[in-house]
Amino acid sequence: MFAVLKTGGKQYKVQAGDMLRVEKLAANAGETIQFNDVLMLGGEAVVVGAPFVAGAAVQAEVVDQIKGDKVIHFVKRRRKHSSKRTKGHRQQLTLVKITEVLASGGEKSGVKAAVGASTDAPVAEAPKAAAAKKPAAKKAAADKE
Repeated sequence: MFAVLKTGGKQYKVQAGDMLRVEKLAANAGETIQFNDVLMLGGEAVVVGAPFVAGAAVQAEVVDQIKGDKVIHFVKRRRKHSSKRTKGHRQQLTLVKITEVLASGGEKSGVKAAVGASTDAPVAEAPKAAAAKKPAAKKAAADKE
């Protein structure tokens, strides 16, 4: 039996025993996680979700948190500008091993759901101080008379 699951904005066709590199998930090595966004189940009978298959899930074990290959971004402006810029990037990935494809009962399994890791921590805003009131302006014209 195979399943098509969605995680990290991408779709993967998996079956039990597959090793998979997905966008970074909030899980440590050795933990068991569950993908609940199953788009399709295949095997003897094909089940297509609208958009997801109800009750279906894919369980996996987190093997390691890794970094992908380095991607080089090179920009060169030609002719009179003679400017060059190079930037590199390594995507953070999670290596998972698919252990089981569940056609039903995924919500009752009690396994932690796979959630994407946030790369930047939420910034808490400082409470705004109440604006200090200025003292009322004195009327100089009234005093002169």
